[in-house]
Amino acid sequence: MRIGLVAGPWIPVPPSTYGGTERVVDTLARGFAAAGHEVLLAAPSDSSCPVPLVPGMQPSAGEEMGLTISEFSHVIRAHEALQDVDIIHDHTLAGPLYLHRPEETPLVTTIHGPLNSNAVDIYQAIARRSAIIAISRDQASHAPGVPVTRVIHHGMDLKSVPVGTGRGGYLCFVGRACPDKGLLEAIMIARQAGMPLRIAVKMREPEEIRYFHDVIEPLLGPNEDFVGEVDNAAKYRLMGEALAFLNPIQWSEPFGLVMIEALATGTPVVGTLIGSAPEIVEHGRTGYLGDVGELADFVQAAEALDRAACRGAAEERFSAGRMVSDHLQLFTELIEGSMPTGLPDAARVHQNL
Repeated sequence: MRIGLVAGPWIPVPPSTYGGTERVVDTLARGFAAAGHEVLLAAPSDSSCPVPLVPGMQPSAGEEMGLTISEFSHVIRAHEALQDVDIIHDHTLAGPLYLHRPEETPLVTTIHGPLNSNAVDIYQAIARRSAIIAISRDQASHAPGVPVTRVIHHGMDLKSVPVGTGRGGYLCFVGRACPDKGLLEAIMIARQAGMPLRIAVKMREPEEIRYFHDVIEPLLGPNEDFVGEVDNAAKYRLMGEALAFLNPIQWSEPFGLVMIEALATGTPVVGTLIGSAPEIVEHGRTGYLGDVGELADFVQAAEALDRAACRGAAEERFSAGRMVSDHLQLFTELIEGSMPTGLPDAARVHQNL
């Protein structure tokens, strides 16, 4: 197959630090190419993913994150360059709505964010001409009116992730500095459990900076070690030596990539029973899920879990190979015409959920 991939305009592929969607796109691009397919990637010009890149794209513009005009300009350039591919896999919001792409070329898009009311309107329109991938069953369940073609969990390249010992004598938190990610709750859980907490957070957006300085920073004490934003190697070392990874999220996160990263290092996840977490963490085997008030007690129980089972779950369920294979199967069905785009019947729409 000749596969066109479209990433967003704001973060290079792969990202140097923060960038979950871009990390997924990079893994897919490499996996498709390794499977013998031709890949053309439309991404910021400073991307380093080792596949052919669409020429003429602009450099990543993190300062324009979320700006409509920035995304529109990017996707127009992208789709104009993807006229001769067999299928387009678009990871942007605006791209699937571009009018001038070839009608005979199947397009599939992945929903990376929450399906709130505004997003539902958009994806219902997108579904008229595109197939839609959800990244968790929980994500799809929030909008039964959106015709989801397939649910495909994220995966990652496990070869680059070392298995840690878990003997560092601390808990860890990795995420964005925002209330939804549960950093405040993680601090309180670690204190209740009597364990040190190491904190690695992305803090770039104005609201993230304000939240950290107004809410989190005044609370930090000798029990907390703030290490800031880290690269992949440092992140995996941090996770791998932790007794447990705290993930007390406060919203229905569509897919917590950070959870499978922790499992890949052999570290169990202790978090709230919200969003996609039950689809990732096997309660009592690879971690513990519950209400915030229960999590401090679960920390001690997590110490007895088998770290090999955590790594094994990542290898079996969340590998790059599995994710790539699932996508290629769908692409083949779309190209051969055996899977219609925009399934209209609600019963059929959610047959894979």
